[in-house]
Amino acid sequence: MTVERYIRIMAGFFVMLSLALGVEGSPIFWTKWALAFTAFVGFNLFQSGITGFCPPGILLKKLGVPEGNGACSR
Repeated sequence: MTVERYIRIMAGFFVMLSLALGVEGSPIFWTKWALAFTAFVGFNLFQSGITGFCPPGILLKKLGVPEGNGACSR
């Protein structure tokens, strides 16, 4: 797996988790403020797409995860 795939997996997981914690009908509802984390993840994806700066990507590269070719398809 590549850095880009790990980033997508982490972002998707955190969005789903924060929605589950922030939506009142959810069985694991905690508080509506958990939805702020969804906005935070979305903002970071947006700025990363514009600037190319991605702290989790830097960490994953330092841990030895290979970089991909940046393409969404194989």
